Amino acid sequence: QVQLVESGGGLVHPGGSLRLSCKASGVILRLPVMGWYRQAPGKERELVASIASDSSSTNYVDSVKGRFTISRDNAKNTVYLQMNSLKPEDTAVYYCNSRPARFSWGQGTQVTVSS
Repeated sequence: QVQLVESGGGLVHPGGSLRLSCKASGVILRLPVMGWYRQAPGKERELVASIASDSSSTNYVDSVKGRFTISRDNAKNTVYLQMNSLKPEDTAVYYCNSRPARFSWGQGTQVTVSS
């Protein structure tokens, strides 16, 4: 069973940056396509970025294109999300999971963008 632990969130001003990490542990040969999801208060959880198992391709939701970068280190079973030029509307709890989501959800990491 795979466990996912997200970290790196925090409170930042608009225009600031954060780097999120997602460490996977458990019985893993190789993580599949992975994604970062977010859920804002009162909204559905949405996929914001995904990355192929070999990092050959990435995809982003339009609202984060050009600002967020997803990457992974398969040797460390870790997926990252570099977030730049953060906006208040990026405020949410961020989660990682496979795409489609097959693992149990972690606790997520809170990102708050506010002046």
